[in-house]
Amino acid sequence: MNQALEFYRSPAKYLAVRGATSTRLGSRFAGALAGNVAPLRLVTRQGPSHPGPGWVRIRPLLSGICGSDLALLTGRSSPYLGPLVSLPFVPGHEIVAETVDEAPGLPKGSRVVVDPVLSCAARELPPCAQCRSQRHSRCDHITSGSIASGLQTGFCSDTGGGWSHSMTAHPSQLHAIPDSLDDRVAVLVEPLACAIHSVRRTHIPDGAAVLIVGAGTVGLLTLLALREFSTAGPVYVIAKHEHQRERAKTLGATEVLGPKQPARALRSATSGFLESPEFGSEYLLGGVDVAFECTGSASALDSALRMVRAGGTVVLSGMPSGSVDLTPVWFRELRLAGSYASDGPALDFAESIDVAARAPLSGYVDAVYPLSRWRDALGHAASSGRLGTVKVAFDPTRD
Repeated sequence: MNQALEFYRSPAKYLAVRGATSTRLGSRFAGALAGNVAPLRLVTRQGPSHPGPGWVRIRPLLSGICGSDLALLTGRSSPYLGPLVSLPFVPGHEIVAETVDEAPGLPKGSRVVVDPVLSCAARELPPCAQCRSQRHSRCDHITSGSIASGLQTGFCSDTGGGWSHSMTAHPSQLHAIPDSLDDRVAVLVEPLACAIHSVRRTHIPDGAAVLIVGAGTVGLLTLLALREFSTAGPVYVIAKHEHQRERAKTLGATEVLGPKQPARALRSATSGFLESPEFGSEYLLGGVDVAFECTGSASALDSALRMVRAGGTVVLSGMPSGSVDLTPVWFRELRLAGSYASDGPALDFAESIDVAARAPLSGYVDAVYPLSRWRDALGHAASSGRLGTVKVAFDPTRD
């Protein structure tokens, strides 16, 4: 039997938690509200079946709690994503695991990380144009094929997810990791692969000035990827908490700014001109060349749009929520680029494993919970910045 956290269909609970967290007071207690109101439950169910030939059972050792998981559980995820999941599903897509079955090139008992994208290969379909070009994060077939709809493992009813004792994966999703890579660093490989992909989504000229809005997991790993895979010049990071500021400096931030009046702080650094409208936030004429929005919040995206020079680029690395004034995109002729997951196994994941093995990521995962304490875990994850934590994870082996 398999113990797992299961997200199930309950429109009443979804609307209740969405309404509760939409207020300022509710957003402060988002984790507690999700734990008590969201349609999530701890269940005991049959172990996973094999959705198709060659699928492999794996045993999660650690599985992270991602910002997109919290957005789902607090009702902030977009209805756009509704057709791309199948209920009930087990969340968890940041996974380090041990194989229970043999797979090509992977003996039983191998330690692996999981690329969660369920592309054509996993669905037993001829590769679409995107998968043929190794851009499987853009796969056109995520609602087709031999398994149920699911943009990723962790959102598909047929595969299971990392918040469980056991799940299944297609061999194309599995990447062996060296024995020297600690589980608490290995669980960061998937979000780091996404950050590497994010950096590659846009041209970053040599010496370009770059802004990162947010210094949680996504923002810090984006900073690491920028320093590893671009020739950017000064990189400015907006960080809310002191521990985030210290980590950003360690990873190579040129300057770390507070969240209050960031345009004013960037004005002198970028030789921009500060403008202060009668209503709304300040903005720059001038500014950085590229900005990465790494929180998913409307206020953070609004800040990014207001601090990029004319003709510059804003990359959406966090899953967007809320409405934003797009006037800067029109008036300053900005480019918007989305960055959803990671690219093919020969690209982002292989390099992510290499970077994770030598980067200063120790201590990023310092809060680990058994599945039985899932309410505590969600509350901690929702307040991780304030509590001095970067990443909260489940360890199903502790149940």
